[in-house]
Amino acid sequence: MADGDRIRLAREGDREALVRLLRELEGPVYRTAFYMLGNEHDALDAAQEALLSIYRNLPGYRFEAKVETWAQRIAVRTSIDLMRKRKKTLPFDESWDSGGIRRGSPVEWSGVSHDIREAIRRLPELQRTAVVLRYLHDFTYQEIAETMEMPLNTVRSHLYRGRKKLRLWLSDYQKGGVFP
Repeated sequence: MADGDRIRLAREGDREALVRLLRELEGPVYRTAFYMLGNEHDALDAAQEALLSIYRNLPGYRFEAKVETWAQRIAVRTSIDLMRKRKKTLPFDESWDSGGIRRGSPVEWSGVSHDIREAIRRLPELQRTAVVLRYLHDFTYQEIAETMEMPLNTVRSHLYRGRKKLRLWLSDYQKGGVFP
């Protein structure tokens, strides 16, 4: 069933279509919130709030963007709002560099995964958002620009800066041959 059909049915009160739509969006919305906020508790709160917002705003959805893009815009805004509301600042120790990443054998993938998540979490808000949408959700640059409501070249700039920082912070893994 096409997005338009699902949304029309959900708007008309088809409970099954609404539940199916929200369940399809639930995972991607949670993942965005988790990478934006850095912990499960806040991510669950933000995902729940974002899904409620999607439900409430479904009648106003104008089919100008894919429903996933529209939902991610809501997830990003909700995550940022929650971060600000709880006055969560992501501490960035200026002395932190690639030496701050836990070292280990290439076999310790859970450690690598943790270090990547932590490095992404340390990125400034806009760079983190662009990186999460591009590499976690595989959004095109245009979809990221629509989600973040900014010009395409600004998105490219945020992605470039974010990748550059991640490359520096995770350089020990590159040197060790873990990543190409």
